Amino acid sequence: MGNGVEFVKNSYKEHAKVIEELAAREEGFRDMCDDFLTAHDEKLQWERLSAPERDERIGEYQELIDNLRTEIVQAVNRAAVSPLKPPWR
Repeated sequence: MGNGVEFVKNSYKEHAKVIEELAAREEGFRDMCDDFLTAHDEKLQWERLSAPERDERIGEYQELIDNLRTEIVQAVNRAAVSPLKPPWR
């Protein structure tokens, strides 16, 4: 798994198994995890700078982080639901 998946697993340790399983089968989820890590790292970089656009960029990255967090949580919640099996199986 990529670094983004590991970052998300560490952020949501109680759901690490579901996150790993979801990442193993869905490239889009892995990409979302990578984007989440990248946004987090970029926000940290901007927090260290004193450029005039610093606060604006931090806000933009925070908004992106919040949106990705919501999408990740929704994806994990959907994946955590056990599929029903017909009673005749």
